[in-house]
Amino acid sequence: MLDKTDEEILLALRHNARESFRKMALKLKIHPTTLISRVGKLEKSGIIQGYGANLDLGKLGYDFMGVVQVKIAKGKLLESQQRISRMRGVIAVYDVTGEYDSVAIVAAKSRERFSSLIKAFLNLPHVEHTNTQVILNVVKASWQFEAV
Repeated sequence: MLDKTDEEILLALRHNARESFRKMALKLKIHPTTLISRVGKLEKSGIIQGYGANLDLGKLGYDFMGVVQVKIAKGKLLESQQRISRMRGVIAVYDVTGEYDSVAIVAAKSRERFSSLIKAFLNLPHVEHTNTQVILNVVKASWQFEAV
């Protein structure tokens, strides 16, 4: 169970994981050693899974993005999701409820690559049907959010 201090640490890390522990501890009004210890526990528990940069995919040339809903044959969900997650151009894969079994977020630098990526889903064994929505504009794409 997370306490208020853990939640504040996670919020601070989401906003700027590059900030020194000394500065972050000062802002959070805790000792740097306490901060380091708590971050270590959050990492060990798997709550913090890694650190990285939020990238603007559009500025990197990924002008074609989409949401692919995937219908998968019964009994083959996990295997199919693992295959999808390893496909080049797949940003994220989610197990969902509803008419489709899984949703993937994809990105490509060209229309040709985007088209072949979408078609590659249907070439996977056990994928029965897909529905693709093209992303026109990215309004927000960040894990830097205020928890509810």
